[in-house]
Amino acid sequence: MIIDIGGGTTEVAVLSLQGTVISESVRIAGDELTDSIILVSMALGAALHLRQTQGRLIWEMYQLVAGPLPGQPNLEERLINAKIMELQARLSELESQNQELRALLDYQNPTGKRQIVAPIVGWSADHWWKQIILGRGSNDGIKNGFVVTGTGGLVGRVINVTPHTSRVLLIGDPASRVGVNIKVGSRRYMGLIRGLGNDKAVMEFFDKMPNIRPGYKVYTSVVSQLFPPGLLVGVVESVDLKKSPAPEAVLQLTAPISHLQWTIVLENQPRLDIDIGEPDL
Repeated sequence: MIIDIGGGTTEVAVLSLQGTVISESVRIAGDELTDSIILVSMALGAALHLRQTQGRLIWEMYQLVAGPLPGQPNLEERLINAKIMELQARLSELESQNQELRALLDYQNPTGKRQIVAPIVGWSADHWWKQIILGRGSNDGIKNGFVVTGTGGLVGRVINVTPHTSRVLLIGDPASRVGVNIKVGSRRYMGLIRGLGNDKAVMEFFDKMPNIRPGYKVYTSVVSQLFPPGLLVGVVESVDLKKSPAPEAVLQLTAPISHLQWTIVLENQPRLDIDIGEPDL
């Protein structure tokens, strides 16, 4: 900014827009101006600079208030991070399902009957550990009485079918009864199991003094009216030979029902014309 007061021999004071004096020598007709005039000129320069830049100042203040805090990601980065987390979760879920399906492919079907792979799509809210819902139904060939197995062994049996879903009664249901046996050498010890409402069951022996120890495997037997023989049910966890009226053993069910996502439904025809909604045998 140049201040030219005019008249006579005139020297000027050259100021930047910020009010910084480049030359303080100001003369009018050979006389220097007083310092007060220079100060006024500097103030005018500062006011002009503020007027020209106040719009930018307000915009910078808005960005400071509305923008992300220092060190925090902006909106675009947050959206990208959220998408990455979603994809990682989906990948983990697919890997888990892939492992379970591979285990099902290794499943040895002792019945030799047709089998249908079905996903678990729900648990009955009022029958936790008693019933599950499969995402396959009559349109897929499933019928009442078909047997449901999974990684580890027997899961339950189909008790109700719609075109697209099937309801399964689990062997962990306290009302369930399944005919089973334990093979020890050339001897088979027969009995019935009832569910305990969780991942365990109790086996009641027909024999008075069964030669059974923890670790023995339990399978469905020819005694069962609703299940084909030879399906793995559980493993003996403890034995009470003094239990009255018959010895009992607590079993750990081998199918981890609460963790399963897929099942195999086996074609099955109950051997007796009974109401399959009643307790198993």
